[in-house]
Amino acid sequence: MFTNSSHFAEGTERFQQYLLPDESILWTGRPLTRIVFHKSDWYAIPFSLLWGGFAIFWEYGVATDPQQGDQSVLTPSHTHFHFDNFMLLFGIPFVLAGLYIIFGRFFYTAWKKGRTFYAVTNKRVLVLNTAPNRKLVDAFFPALTSVSLATRSDGAGTVEFAPETDSMSWFGRGRRNNIQMDIDLGRLVFYDVDNVRDVYQLIQAQRARYSSAGDTVYRPR
Repeated sequence: MFTNSSHFAEGTERFQQYLLPDESILWTGRPLTRIVFHKSDWYAIPFSLLWGGFAIFWEYGVATDPQQGDQSVLTPSHTHFHFDNFMLLFGIPFVLAGLYIIFGRFFYTAWKKGRTFYAVTNKRVLVLNTAPNRKLVDAFFPALTSVSLATRSDGAGTVEFAPETDSMSWFGRGRRNNIQMDIDLGRLVFYDVDNVRDVYQLIQAQRARYSSAGDTVYRPR
């Protein structure tokens, strides 16, 4: 078996409660938690720099305005309301959002990756997320119409399955071709797996086994 024995034991324990009768785990793994750039970063990074840069420039301009404090109005309660203070407060959410999409999202993704687990059994493929909410997605081998592989020079990569469910885009829920700021670890995808080619070959071998057996598989009622 090409998976680390300690990781395999941990992964087996994670998925044990979800196994079907006569189902056994062939491989378990988890995504690499280091920063890995994906296709979405080609537009996400420039957009985040533009957004964050403008928000920070806005806050800096308001904070260093030499006329700060001169523009105010008298409220009905006879207190002075300063527009500059309002503009400073108004810009804070945009600065925070900019900081998140510049680098904060990488830390959040790493945190979620550390709580994401993958498994290949003799019947199906599974993705388990344990935080912020526990979620399990799976697919039986006969239901997979295609399996795609993307590899990098270090041997790590991603395995995608089709058909796939909807994903959450930056602008709402939609298909995976919508604009996304980052990967969606809740999808039925093995993201950033080490020795990904071995995992891919194992999956294809199981698909071929079911294909030669006439696409028979246990399906729970």
